[in-house]
Amino acid sequence: MGAPRERPAHLAAKLLTIRQALGLSQSELIAKLRRDLSTARISEYEKGTRIPSLLTLLAYAKVARVSVEILIDDKLELPERFLSARLVVQ
Repeated sequence: MGAPRERPAHLAAKLLTIRQALGLSQSELIAKLRRDLSTARISEYEKGTRIPSLLTLLAYAKVARVSVEILIDDKLELPERFLSARLVVQ
């Protein structure tokens, strides 16, 4: 057994913010991601209890029109268009 996989500290919040800013339900997001996922799996990603695969992160990045690096790198924030939408949702 190897060491546990590192987890980006802000990934879950970024994924939740993207979905909310796009005004999508979890089911609608799954359709846009074009991945074989369940709403339970999306919930796990958004709660940070599971890390998406690289291909799923790529799909999120494409839907959000951001680089995968923005999703993974805790030092980078989502573009302003997502952050301002998050303030409205909360």
